[in-house]
Amino acid sequence: MRLLMIRHGRTEANERHLYCGSTDISLSERGRSELEEAGKDQKYPDITGMRIITSGKKRCDETLGLLFGKVPHETDPDFCEMDFGVFEMRSYEEMKEDPEYIAWISGDNESNIAPGGESGKLMTERVLKGIDRLMASGRDAVLITHGGVIAAVMAYLFPEEGRNRYEWQPSYGSGYMVDTADRTWKLIPEKREIDTIV
Repeated sequence: MRLLMIRHGRTEANERHLYCGSTDISLSERGRSELEEAGKDQKYPDITGMRIITSGKKRCDETLGLLFGKVPHETDPDFCEMDFGVFEMRSYEEMKEDPEYIAWISGDNESNIAPGGESGKLMTERVLKGIDRLMASGRDAVLITHGGVIAAVMAYLFPEEGRNRYEWQPSYGSGYMVDTADRTWKLIPEKREIDTIV
C-alpha cells in the first residue's frame, strides 16, 4: 500500500506563530499563492485511483483543491491536528507569563493535556486509530492533513529513524510518500526541504 501524506498550506495562524489545531481557518493569501506555484511544478505524484481523505478542516480541503483540483474525497476527523484548548489562536509571546500555559509546556509536554483540549499523546492515539483503519483497507491513499498528524504517523511507522515529532514535520504543501510493503518513504515534492515547526 502507498500512502501519500501532505501538510496543508500556510495559514494566518502559522504566519503569526499561533497555536492552531481545532480552529477551522482558511489558507492565507501567501499560503494559496505558494500552493498554486507548487501545483504548477507538477512535482506531486499522480493520485488517480487513490482514495483521498482530508481532516475536514478548511485549510486541508482548500489545499487539496489547489494541488489536485476538484476531486471526490472523504473526511475523517481522526486526522485533525491536536486540540490546543484554551491556548488556541494564541501565541507564546501572549502567554509566556500565564501560569496555566507555563504548567502545560513544562515537563512532559507529550502527556500534559492542554486545558479544554488534548495532549500530544491523546492526539497520536486518535491519529493512529485512523491510520490503522486506513492501512487495513489495503488501498493506496492520499491524506491531506496537518503537520503534527504527519509527524505522529511517521514517528510511528519509522521508529528506527530516531526522529522526534518536530524533526518529522514537513513544510507547508509538502509531505511523504510511504510504501508500507517495502517500508520506505520519500519526501514529496522531493526537492523541498523540511522546515521546523513554526
